Amino acid sequence: MFKRLLYLFAAIVLVCLIEAAAPDEVSAFSGQVIVRGATGDDVIELQARLQYCGYFKGRIDGIFGYGTYWALRDFQEKFGLKVDGQAGSATRQKLIRASQFDRNYVYQKLQEGKPFTYYGHAGRTSSDQKTDSGIPKGKAPAAQSQGKPAKSKYTIDNLPQGYSKADINLMANAVYGESRGEPYIGQVAVSSVIINRVADPRFPNTISDVIFQPGAFTAVSDGQIWLTPNETARRAVMDAINGWDPSQGALYYFNPDTATSAWIWSRPQIQKIGKHIFCK
Repeated sequence: MFKRLLYLFAAIVLVCLIEAAAPDEVSAFSGQVIVRGATGDDVIELQARLQYCGYFKGRIDGIFGYGTYWALRDFQEKFGLKVDGQAGSATRQKLIRASQFDRNYVYQKLQEGKPFTYYGHAGRTSSDQKTDSGIPKGKAPAAQSQGKPAKSKYTIDNLPQGYSKADINLMANAVYGESRGEPYIGQVAVSSVIINRVADPRFPNTISDVIFQPGAFTAVSDGQIWLTPNETARRAVMDAINGWDPSQGALYYFNPDTATSAWIWSRPQIQKIGKHIFCK
């Protein structure tokens, strides 16, 4: 009888030890709210868990950039959380329940210095990852109708592929000149229209040519393009080039209170944001 109890006790201890060593550690996050611009262990775990769930496509590097930001927003939208791009308590707990995190495996791969994709405990390597500064495929959900500027300070030193500092500066000038009195989401939408035109074969294929196309933008015609843009305009540009298009693919916009062109009124309208109507 005593031996049976001893064996039972040993079995219970063994199970406890196995569970303690499991890769999914509920208390792994430090408890801080993780926001864009953060770095370190919390961001590594955040990226790994988002990648495990199939949302984060970038390289796990412990730097909370735009790729992580949009992946987190997509996760929040999918799981019915507040979509703010910040890993607060509710988001962290949902991530913990929806994913696994093998700290030893992830840090071993990071030390090796080779790109890898994390699929839980049985992770596999991959050489085709983008860095976190790359343009993500996911876009901000329509739920962000109250869009606000990100808290982290805008920098122009780490730009998405295909954009130069001159492009960003010129777009910020255009957005400020065209929409500085609009809500933040409206400024992002104006930025998106510029980007959408560059991608459309009916328009010029560079940022500068789109902006300076004759008659395209009022700010160019009246000289407001040369006003000094503020930080909000710059952030709006960065959000747009990193995948958020609140205009929903618009190629035009106009102020219905001042527009006199019959042609612009004939365009298929998508939605109104602030004082601007966005259309195809």
